[in-house]
Amino acid sequence: MAAESVTRPLRIAVCGGGGRSASAAELAAAEETGRAIAAAGAVLVCGGVGGVMEAAARGAASVGGLTLGILPGDSAAEANPWISLPLPTAMGEGRNVLVVRAAEAVIAIGGEWGTLSEVALARKIGIPVVLLEPALTATLPLPRAAAPAEAVAAALEAARRSRGGGDVATPHPAPAP
Repeated sequence: MAAESVTRPLRIAVCGGGGRSASAAELAAAEETGRAIAAAGAVLVCGGVGGVMEAAARGAASVGGLTLGILPGDSAAEANPWISLPLPTAMGEGRNVLVVRAAEAVIAIGGEWGTLSEVALARKIGIPVVLLEPALTATLPLPRAAAPAEAVAAALEAARRSRGGGDVATPHPAPAP
């Protein structure tokens, strides 16, 4: 008896300022973005700790979404409480490569040098990037979104195109918040 293939959900990374560097507007946009990613049936990938990463994970978790946190340290305990699957790497900022590699599209929300490194890595390896609340990345020639829903729609479409239209899970509605 042949095994049936598994249909995998799209994987969308959200990158942005950690801890105190994220503004209130960026945190609100990240939480809304996380909710929209989960509602679309995609997996949220992020760095797993504070700031934009935590807000996006909180948003995704609030509607039952799967969240993957690729952590800088060596302990799963450092993940924020909304990470479903914490992956400790002990790689520090080097884990940015893994965040980007794990995604099929990236949404950058504000950010500083770490976010810029993720944007640059994504573009270097051909991963689509959408800017939301651009700060340090404002002058880069990349698609921009005016609102979280627009950023998620653009990222999902780019991820589908990069996947070639195959092996995409049919989205199922997330529970209402």
